[in-house]
Amino acid sequence: MTISEVSTKDLWYDINHFYIQEAWLLDERKFKQWLNIFTEDVFYFIPRRKNVYRKDLSREITKYGDLAILEESKRDLQMRIARLDTGMAWAEDPPSRTRHIIANLVVEPLENGEVKAKTAFLLYKSHLEYDQDLYAGMREDILRQVDGEWKVSRRTIVLDANVLLTKNVSVFF
Repeated sequence: MTISEVSTKDLWYDINHFYIQEAWLLDERKFKQWLNIFTEDVFYFIPRRKNVYRKDLSREITKYGDLAILEESKRDLQMRIARLDTGMAWAEDPPSRTRHIIANLVVEPLENGEVKAKTAFLLYKSHLEYDQDLYAGMREDILRQVDGEWKVSRRTIVLDANVLLTKNVSVFF
């Protein structure tokens, strides 16, 4: 079924279900399965957020090619996931516990058959006895259907904080 053949409400419901399933994959540490929600040419991007005056708000979030927190391809994501199984990812042994809360979904069908989806998120991370982190922000994804399933071809994660006080960024958003 093409995007033009479904109602906006049905599209919203379908993509919301997709994001709920993704959150459970991450929280249950099913990272190899999670990797399957991405296209082969995915671009996973976390720009930096800067404190700027109102007159400079267009420069608040860095662009691709500028200094970023992460700029990853599917291969980069695969290597991060594979590293978790090596015993060499000391920051994640024992593994962190996470809870992904995804909300405020807005979908916009694009002319090329893809969908732009925006979500707000809260990500709670607990590690060992005392380490706790809370990330808040928004994600903007470009989704496309591959063999009848939604896949993320581009993900931009904008964190609300501009300074991360965490010991490491070993979670997936």
